[in-house]
Amino acid sequence: MSQVERVYAQLLARAPENKMEPRMAPMFRAMEVLGEPNKACPVIHITGTNGKTSTARMIESLLRAHDLRTGRYSSPHLVSVTERISLDGEPVDDETFVRIWDEIAPYLDIVDAELRERGENALTYFEAVTILAFAIFADAPVDVLVLEVGLGGITDATNVANGQVSVITPISLDHTDLLGDTPALIAEEKVGILKPEGYLISAVQPMDAAEVLMDKVRELQVPVAFESLDYKVLDRTMAVGGQLLEIQGQAARYDEIFLPLYGAHQAQNAAVALAAVEAFLGGGQRELNVDLVRDGFAQVTSPGRLEIARTAPTILLDAGHNPDGVRVSAEAVRESFGFSKLVLMLGILREKDAEAILYTLREEYGDLVEDLCLTQSSSPRAIPAGELASLAVDAGWPEEDLHVTENLEDAVEWCVGRAESEGDLAGGVLVTGSITLVGEISLLLKREGGQ
Repeated sequence: MSQVERVYAQLLARAPENKMEPRMAPMFRAMEVLGEPNKACPVIHITGTNGKTSTARMIESLLRAHDLRTGRYSSPHLVSVTERISLDGEPVDDETFVRIWDEIAPYLDIVDAELRERGENALTYFEAVTILAFAIFADAPVDVLVLEVGLGGITDATNVANGQVSVITPISLDHTDLLGDTPALIAEEKVGILKPEGYLISAVQPMDAAEVLMDKVRELQVPVAFESLDYKVLDRTMAVGGQLLEIQGQAARYDEIFLPLYGAHQAQNAAVALAAVEAFLGGGQRELNVDLVRDGFAQVTSPGRLEIARTAPTILLDAGHNPDGVRVSAEAVRESFGFSKLVLMLGILREKDAEAILYTLREEYGDLVEDLCLTQSSSPRAIPAGELASLAVDAGWPEEDLHVTENLEDAVEWCVGRAESEGDLAGGVLVTGSITLVGEISLLLKREGGQ
């Protein structure tokens, strides 16, 4: 067992990621005993339902283009836990990850003991990883931290930070059992990251959610910029390997921006990211250097988000874990890839709305997809492939079009075979659903390719 694996095992021994607790006191106590690493640098804090990670990576890249040393905290990870904690655009190195954990572990033991004495649960997996991230960023140190919420906002472990800029990407229904079953209720949770003397940057939102955000802005008397009102994508055209954008920011218009990602949703994320960096660097009033903006966007990557993992046939990896995510990805696939047919590989985690995802996939891809492979990742939260097949039939997928397997190598082989059937050179494979499935398929393909 490597040292990183040792630390990861210790983290996994805690309450799992889907058992995040709606509490803040333990996090503030941990920050206190560690000397408040949450206050070590300015923070851009990001929440929302879809697009958080891509937007965070864009903000990070723009800041790095301006010669700032960045930290980025995001979740979940695709392959390695170290991906969650990035320094200067790269996952934290193994030595630093292990060293800082070993330094802070005794202090976490103190907090755990205090919690147990009060009859409360010890720090969870997500709380512990978040504490580790703050400690790593303080140790580096970094000039600015791009901080992605894990779930919700107001009681998320990351909310011990005071965001100088708070970003809310599009809000839709997800985690409704924890956050509420309307956009307005979810918005109340997410706008909890907005702080006095902060600055709110929001994507276009459902009307009831937007009203909640505006109520909070008025209460705190902070500046706000809404997509379409204060900034927006003016134009976008398809380009080899991505798209070319023209964005109206808060302070200026920026043209000839190449974004090496696909889809209107990524263009929207780019506009949000640009507005956030304008707010951070110049209070939304100062024009950014357009060459630096172009350089920053040109360097953006977003693994597992319509990522081309292999060609001949093309295999796309896309972590579409809710209906709205499926819809925007489907639009991007149709717009950016000329597939004659598409084979879907799907795995879904237990806490997600599998029925709605399956229905949306059939609705969005029905004329393009004839074959659906149902499988599962190694996560204990994964819906068994056989159970997922029953749900697929209930959602209207013809049983004869389904292939069910728990073996991921078999799943890849079957999907590639179907995509290439009858000598079709324009067929493709889309791996979607849980990020755990996307991560495991990504690793499998890299191993098969000798990378």
